[in-house]
Amino acid sequence: MEISSGQVYRKTEEIIREIEKAIVGKRNVIKILTVALLAGGHVLIEDVPGTGKTTLATALGKASGLQFKRAQFTPDVTASDITGFNLFNKETNRFEFRQGMAMTNILLADEINRTSPKTQSALLEAMEEKNVTVDGTTYALPRPFMVIATQNELGFVGTFPLPEAQLDRFTVKIKMGYPSQSQELEILSDRSGREPIEEINTICTADELEQYSELTGQVNVDTRIAQYIVSFVSATREHPHVLLGASPRASIALMRCSQALALISGRTYVVPEDVSFMIPYVLDHRIHLKQDAKIKGITSEQVLSEVKNGIMQPFGKAEA
Repeated sequence: MEISSGQVYRKTEEIIREIEKAIVGKRNVIKILTVALLAGGHVLIEDVPGTGKTTLATALGKASGLQFKRAQFTPDVTASDITGFNLFNKETNRFEFRQGMAMTNILLADEINRTSPKTQSALLEAMEEKNVTVDGTTYALPRPFMVIATQNELGFVGTFPLPEAQLDRFTVKIKMGYPSQSQELEILSDRSGREPIEEINTICTADELEQYSELTGQVNVDTRIAQYIVSFVSATREHPHVLLGASPRASIALMRCSQALALISGRTYVVPEDVSFMIPYVLDHRIHLKQDAKIKGITSEQVLSEVKNGIMQPFGKAEA
């Protein structure tokens, strides 16, 4: 059966509403997470403890009907815990593959910066190729596959900061932020004698989401909008305060996320506002500033704002 953009819009709206049962006042954050899922991407959630990062990932797994696993990353977690390993079976006199935590639809890599670089790098193949390789044999991961990693932006003691190559694998980076006082009161009320996440209903299946992801790639991107994406990403590499700008992978991620945002908005074409909305989420963690710029207090957000002001946005909507 052919799926329309209207169907995807209705389904994703239902998913967002179900997640909102457990996450109060963070609709934009939930929307970005849904966009990343349809775009076939991965998400880095960076914020202080207790703001709902783990709850958000768990709620997405339940509402989307996807298999969900949580890996609590600590220094003693090994690469084989993630990828899997071969174990010798004396009865059959042969090695047998034991699945690792990556063999799932949604992998929550909780506090990813608290594990060793070797374990962090075990995720690289899984994130990029959607496979894991153990002792020369490659195993395909379930589809869709998504990594949601969390890290505390303040506690650096005993952590291993993600290198640029690993950061570039994350399609978007989001921050939860503290709730307002009224939202926090609502959270207290919601959790008075019950657990909201248990009330989340499953809205769709893995097969449906895989179809939605395929449909995302068919959303029309006008040549003028594609040129705007390339011009913007290229300009980040030439900014005087930037040591390392966004890569061509960032251009692809920005286009795919803009397509997904258009689709969950009920459209079959991307408009400039889709790109503009996604820019900070897709590019912020890919901009690495020079040391003198950091000393002056310049941020990647400021750089992106300056680049945005210097590039003319395409006018009008792309034709459907």
